Amino acid sequence: MNKLGDLIVLSGPSGVGKSTLVGKLIEQKPEVEFSISCTTRAPRGTEKHGVEYYFLTREEFDAKRKNNEFIESADVFSNSYGTLKSEVIDRLKRGAQVVLDIDVQGALQIRKAAESDDILKRTAVFVMIAPPDLETLKTRLAGRATDSAEQVAQRLAKAQSELQNFRSYDYLVVNDDLEKASQELAAVFTAASARTSTIKEELFV
Repeated sequence: MNKLGDLIVLSGPSGVGKSTLVGKLIEQKPEVEFSISCTTRAPRGTEKHGVEYYFLTREEFDAKRKNNEFIESADVFSNSYGTLKSEVIDRLKRGAQVVLDIDVQGALQIRKAAESDDILKRTAVFVMIAPPDLETLKTRLAGRATDSAEQVAQRLAKAQSELQNFRSYDYLVVNDDLEKASQELAAVFTAASARTSTIKEELFV
């Protein structure tokens, strides 16, 4: 059967555990390909260029944006993030399952782009990862010890705003129990692979 791939667009507030869930997903489904985003922020901890992100200078990022190389891009907390077309479209054409970890701004841009882009329209599935409640998210953010109290407050306010967009997504996965959330996310990928919208040919004729 000749099929396009699946693009799983994953969003959720900072600290909700998206990276952990993506890591567990790829352990369970090693065929899933992670789309590496670009960012102007500095690497954190052991992050490496070309692994977690493509870490670009402001000039490099702006040049790619000007050249229309991004499917989506957004400015978040004084840094910029973007998804390269080269990371996504070619993979979808060859039938790969691609997971994209981006913020709500970027996801809504892809949702809008899918209205006029046939490949995105047929392949994109949108998943919101949410905390069980805002108090739990606050505890997680404070526990990372990477942000000041002021930054934690900013991220929490942004999280509340982002989560109000959950109805723009196809699925909501609440990351209260990591194993349960991981299983639910894997189930989304399994369901996506059975959609008729990605089949390129006519069948049974």
